[in-house]
Formats: sequence, structure tokens, C-alpha cells
Amino acid sequence: MDSKLQKITILVSLTAVLLVSLLVILLNRDSGGNSRGGSLQSAESVASGTGSEAEQGLPGQIGTDLSAFEKDSSFFDPERNAFLDELMDQSNRLSLFVTSVEKDLRIQILDQEDRVVTGESFYVTLDGIGDFKDLDQDGVIYIGDLNAGEYYVSLNPIEGYRVPENETRVRVKEKVEYIPIEDISLLIKTEDEIDAEAEDTGGREAEQEADGSEIRDLQQGTKKAKVGIDVSKWQGDIDWQRVKEAGVEFAIIRAGYRGSTVGALIEDPCFESNMRGAAAAGIPTGVYFFTQATNEVEAVEEASMVLELIRDFSPEYPIFIDTEGAGGNGRADGLDVETRTLVCEAFCRTIRNAGYTAGVYASKNWYQTRVDVSKLEKYVIWLAEYRSAPSYEGYYEMWQHTSKGSIDGIDGNVDLDISYR
Repeated sequence: MDSKLQKITILVSLTAVLLVSLLVILLNRDSGGNSRGGSLQSAESVASGTGSEAEQGLPGQIGTDLSAFEKDSSFFDPERNAFLDELMDQSNRLSLFVTSVEKDLRIQILDQEDRVVTGESFYVTLDGIGDFKDLDQDGVIYIGDLNAGEYYVSLNPIEGYRVPENETRVRVKEKVEYIPIEDISLLIKTEDEIDAEAEDTGGREAEQEADGSEIRDLQQGTKKAKVGIDVSKWQGDIDWQRVKEAGVEFAIIRAGYRGSTVGALIEDPCFESNMRGAAAAGIPTGVYFFTQATNEVEAVEEASMVLELIRDFSPEYPIFIDTEGAGGNGRADGLDVETRTLVCEAFCRTIRNAGYTAGVYASKNWYQTRVDVSKLEKYVIWLAEYRSAPSYEGYYEMWQHTSKGSIDGIDGNVDLDISYR
């Protein structure tokens, strides 16, 4: 039984117990405490305490005393109330949530409130395979290189917790299906939970290729070219109304990033406030995510995270995967062209399958040497090239022309963009 079904069962049971208790009280009120049955007494006899049961001194309600049960020495008998104790003791109950993307399993150990339990050395047993340990104690156990098919997984006993009694049946998928992962929210972390300085290390490939002729002013929008910005936590608090009045026609907002070293999925701390602020000012938005995925499975995770975060929003511009270096030491910096292209495509296919427009952000050099752009042009190409006019000869629909722009309402530098969509 999974955690949600357990909760429903417990809630129904508790409700039934409360209803029965209420019924007993009401019947006692009507019957003057005649817990052994018989004819009903009049309201006057109950109120006055002159009914037959009150006269005989039988146990139960005495007159209008609803606390008479406190005088019953057996009412709180541990054996008599073991079932209620069982229902109420949920503080240390664990459950498993298991997902598969492609020939793998990700097993999450959850508490009674569906939160991932960290700081424990959990072991799970996968039938026919063996035992697996949560080595980094993050509450998630990943098992790769499995054959497709059905398996049974169980959580081994651990002191201080109540583990599921029954095994969990799971299906390992043969191929990536490019559909959002359920409950990806369990994997999303905040910057309070990680070392942001070590993990948020996205590079600026376009800055290294700049020739000094970049345009640092917001251009005038036309019918065929809208002018906008892209922002993240690095811009701090933004006065979106002033940004709107400055002439900005759209904004691409960072939803989050994958950590450069540990690989955690981390929400940008300013994402929600930026989305709400832009919407309140009437500025259409898009979203981007800085990837450090090393395979298609992780790319699907990243897309799933973005889809979860935009659940309460309605972006009008595409959702982009931002592929660039992480200072040379990022976990995905050394990917070959084929793998990096597969990562970008897996992200975009998952986004598109969810009903949104998907795109890829990269510098001129990365489009030419780090990905196979011919396999990505079915998505929106967002080019970063800091020159007065792009020298990139491929197809693109958006152009980031500087990272050193200045806009009223934003302190410091901001990226400026032009959209030809």
C-alpha cells in the first residue's frame, strides 16, 4: 500500500471512530445513559436524572454529564485501544516512491508527510538483484543498468522507523518516453539546502567570444522584432513596473539549475517573485533552465522540474534549456557532441510533449562545435553572440546581444535580447 492510500485508510478509520463516538454520545443523551438498550426515556427524566438507569446507578452517562466516561477505569485500557494507538502513531512511518525513466529505478524514501528522509543509511532490496544503500544519505537510491520488466522492491528495517510491510511492485521502462516524471517536486531543492557558490557556476561562453562591438542599450521594438531581457537571482529585486515602462516587451526568467558538482535540482530563489512581478506588470514571460545533465534521464528530470515550477503560470515565450560550460569543472562540461545533443533533445521533447514550446540557448561556438544543431532546429534556437550583428550563419529566432545591458528598474548589468518570433 503506498503512502497516499495509507493516509486515506487512516483518515477514513479515524473518521469512523469519531462518528461512532458522536453517535454513542447522542444516543446516551437521548436515552438517559441506557447503554444496555430498552425503551427510551423522556427528556424530562434525563434532564432531572430520575430515569431508571440513573436510579439503578448503572455505568454510562449520568444525567447530562458527558464526561462520565472518565470514571470508567477500563475506557483507556491499552489493550482495548491498541487499534486507535496504531492509527495515531504515524510519526515514524516510511513509504517508497519509485520511478523509472529508462532501464533504471529511482527510489525515494518518504516520511508520513511525503517528504524525502535524509541523514539515514537506508537499504533497499530489489528482488533477484540484491541490496542497495543510500550512500550519500539523501533519501534517494538510484539503480541503473537494469533490464526492462517488473520488479519488487522493499525497504529494509531500520531502527527508529516503521517500514512498509509489503513489497512495492515497479516497472522498469525499456526506453525514455519523454514525459514528465511524477512527483519530481520531491527532488527539487532550495539554495538553503546546498552550497550555492559551488553549485551555481554557469559560464559565459558568449563573453569569451565578444569582439567589443556589442550593443548595450535596449533597442526599439518593431512588429517583427520584440526587445526583452533574461534574468535570474543575479539581478536581485526587480522593479517590474519600471522595467515595463523602460520598453521591455518580454522576459525570459531562470527557473533553476542543476548543481555543477552534486547534480541536485535547484530552484532559482527569485523565480517565483520574478514570474509574478513580470505578470503583474503585463510583461510576457518565457523560462530557461541551466543544465548539467549528463544523459537523457537527467534531462527529462530537468524538464519535469521546470514543468512543475510553472504549474501556476502561463509562459507565452518558449521554455529553454541553457547549455554552456560550468567553469570547466562542471559535471557535464566534458560531454561529447552526441550526448550533449541527446540531452538537449530529451529536455525539449519532454517540454513539447507537455504542450509547451521548447528551445535551446547556446553561444555561437557551442552551436558550431558542442552540439549537432541540425537535430535541434525543430526547436526555438536562442543565440548568444555579443557583437553589433551576429556572425552565426545558422538559423535562430532569438538573439542575446549583450550581458552588460542597463535597464531602469534593475540594479547592475542585465542580458538584453531580441526575439524575431
